[in-house]
Amino acid sequence: MDDQGTRPTLLDRLTVLYGDRAAELEPQLQALVDEYRTDESATGPPWSERDVVLITYADLLRSPDATPLATLRQWLTDSQLDRLLAVVHLLPFCPYSSDDGFSVIDYLAVDPQAGTWDDIARLGEVVDLMFDLVLNHISQQSEWFQKYLAGEEPYTRFFVEADPSLDLSEVVRPRSLPLLTEVETSRGPRWVWTTFSDDQIDLNYAEPEVLLRMLRMLLEYAKRGARIVRLDAIAFLWKVVGTNCLHLSETHEAVKLMRDATSQAFPSMLVLTETNVPHKENVSYFGAGDEAHMVYQFSLPPLLLDALVNRDAVYLRRWLETLDPPPAGCTFFNFTASHDGVGVRPLEGLVPDERFDRVVEAVRARGGLINTRRRPDGTDTPYELNITYVDATSPTERGETPDIALHAQRFLATQAVMLALPGMPAVYFHSLVGSQNDYAGVEQSGINRRINRHKYDLAELEQHLANDGSLAARIHAGYRQLLAVRTNHAAFHPDAPLTLLDAGHDSVLTFERSSIDGSQRIVVLANFGDAVDLDLSSFVADCRTLRPLLEDAGGPIPSGDYALPGGSCAWLLVE
Repeated sequence: MDDQGTRPTLLDRLTVLYGDRAAELEPQLQALVDEYRTDESATGPPWSERDVVLITYADLLRSPDATPLATLRQWLTDSQLDRLLAVVHLLPFCPYSSDDGFSVIDYLAVDPQAGTWDDIARLGEVVDLMFDLVLNHISQQSEWFQKYLAGEEPYTRFFVEADPSLDLSEVVRPRSLPLLTEVETSRGPRWVWTTFSDDQIDLNYAEPEVLLRMLRMLLEYAKRGARIVRLDAIAFLWKVVGTNCLHLSETHEAVKLMRDATSQAFPSMLVLTETNVPHKENVSYFGAGDEAHMVYQFSLPPLLLDALVNRDAVYLRRWLETLDPPPAGCTFFNFTASHDGVGVRPLEGLVPDERFDRVVEAVRARGGLINTRRRPDGTDTPYELNITYVDATSPTERGETPDIALHAQRFLATQAVMLALPGMPAVYFHSLVGSQNDYAGVEQSGINRRINRHKYDLAELEQHLANDGSLAARIHAGYRQLLAVRTNHAAFHPDAPLTLLDAGHDSVLTFERSSIDGSQRIVVLANFGDAVDLDLSSFVADCRTLRPLLEDAGGPIPSGDYALPGGSCAWLLVE
């Protein structure tokens, strides 16, 4: 996949990070890569229209007679979803102490509450796998941190210590929590860097042994079947006092080194960076095509909500107009929902403040909660919206009489847009099954994000989807159809070009996808306002008829008037 002959060597990368120490480190790194090196070669394309990712916790689905991982595999095969979903993204499945998995105790173990490595391998027999590498921080309960507290070498250098009297106000904060945490060590009290919580201790990548050990974890994950590895919270990786400690040049170089090392050992493995930040900062992790293979399309989820709340697609369209294509060999990772809430930093600079405020208030009115981050001036501002994407798209506020049919239609319209855009799409488990806000989970845990992290018993899930007229059943059936259509049309290949069209209505987003060879064209229409009548012939070129691809669409229609209901999306195959 990578042309190593024209790229910097591992020694070059190490020199940028560690200067004169690179010469002694390069043989260690090369030996590590050679230890894991496979005979595989990346001869085919890295992705296709069939690549749709399911995002799920490893212990999300439970049954009395099998581990959660085995239960997930059985549900996917019994429901034949393994034919519609190519990849399963297992959120952190290691033993952990907090943050629902993102405070890892042991990177090379599977939480027994989820299953075993054998369960993961068996899941990998029916779908490709995506793993999380939580590499910015580690649990206080980890062996590494306990040895740091005890003063053992080299662990005394594994964590970032800082003097609390220093001015650290410019450091970008993702939480409204203290940046430093005092701990008692064998050498006396120390203040350690804790970007996310006092249980998640930041690792010190200025110490080369930390990088080498985390590279071993990355290679081990690839060896154990990970086609994609997600680099969690990567933007915060490198710390330099006196900077904002976000997106530092050393962080970018470390990602490039990870890609280069894994490309040598596992040429087809894909690196995905997770950086919940404004769009320009986010796409910087493509580098010049030599960094991440994929970056999350973080601006998409809040922009879709902005379009629904404000009943027009003006700013969503403007964003797409200015969206530069990824470098060759790279693509976007599209999604609307995940285990986290809907991040709103990616809206910065894309919509006016008053529209942003309306989105926040609309989420509150639909039962959502708001997590904040700390600004350099000490004030707090919204950071993420905690709500299921299903409830975020509701046409009614919490407590009002629901319109189930319209609600399902609006939600599926947002998913249809996401699935139709260039890139690899990812579907959160709770979106696929139409889950709504889990207030009991929030109340029991005191954690806002639990609103979108409900754990199902298998019988509960089957009952949840059993009533054909329910919101969940409508969403699940509609989603399955979207997946079946998308994965069977070459125009939805991640690399297939997109052409924006103008339907003449601010409420309507219209674009066309064309297969790479030009043999297939699909027009996508999404209406975020009231019903409209469209003259297709005015903006769809060179066609006599269009064939609707989605449910209840009927046969071919002439390239003339087309009625598009409010809160709906259509995919039309040009014939």
